[in-house]
Amino acid sequence: MEALSRRAYRARQRTAEPVAPARSSRAGRNLPAAIGVGVFLGGLVIATALLWAPSFVVLVTVAILLALIEMVSALRAGRLHPPLVPVVAGAALIPIAYVGGVPALMLGYGLVCLAILLWRAVGEPAGAIRDIAGGVFIVTYVALMAGFAALMIAEPDGGQRIIVFALVTVMSDIGGYTLGVLKGKHPMAPSISPKKSWEGFAGSVLASVLAGAISVPLLLGGDWWAGLLLGLVAACFATIGDLSESTIKRDLGIKDMGSLLPGHGGVMDRLDSLLVTAPLSWLLLGVFVPVA
Repeated sequence: MEALSRRAYRARQRTAEPVAPARSSRAGRNLPAAIGVGVFLGGLVIATALLWAPSFVVLVTVAILLALIEMVSALRAGRLHPPLVPVVAGAALIPIAYVGGVPALMLGYGLVCLAILLWRAVGEPAGAIRDIAGGVFIVTYVALMAGFAALMIAEPDGGQRIIVFALVTVMSDIGGYTLGVLKGKHPMAPSISPKKSWEGFAGSVLASVLAGAISVPLLLGGDWWAGLLLGLVAACFATIGDLSESTIKRDLGIKDMGSLLPGHGGVMDRLDSLLVTAPLSWLLLGVFVPVA
């Protein structure tokens, strides 16, 4: 049954991929679709973050719910069977963090992990430790990390903080993609992500540093060097996040976590770098650009 599940998941992934090689870029994406979806999602994030913070919380909660489902499906196609219900309940950490802050986020995270343990404990004992570990990993990697975005939006200037955080991370992706396609010759991790190069990483750092050095003074009234530091850290950890998800997908034998977003793959394929940089952005902005 496990082998059949894996084959069915891979077959669904293959049939979901667009068959349009003429429109694909050198990096393997359907570039027009990727740009269109990216612009739409970026506009949605900016609008919700600036106009009404609760709408941003709802948007993130829905995105994390979808990402959690994708991760459970992906791991179930492999060797793990994390329990769906308590893992999906982890999406509640987003509104919990927005309302209650760090203590509520940590308490909620602990309760979700406990629920995963208890839910799986009543099932078959075979593979229980792996399934519990898989469930806790998903909640930690996806829901807990996203909770820090809710902490940022809860600040009086939360909308601007979210835009700065998203900007330095997205510009890291764009810079890395652009310079990697144009100049990429030296692979960073060929066994994990053959198309990711050191030249692309240099583009990530350059674009993210510039975005941070401009956006932090402009939107938050902070020092340019704080934005530069934020951009540097964001570029490094966004790359780590991207490579980490590539490692997971390689281990599971899949190309994308899903097919919901044309040109990107699944929701998790769009969130990987954002999730890793969210806690660091919250911390660095809180230390170097405190709320007035």
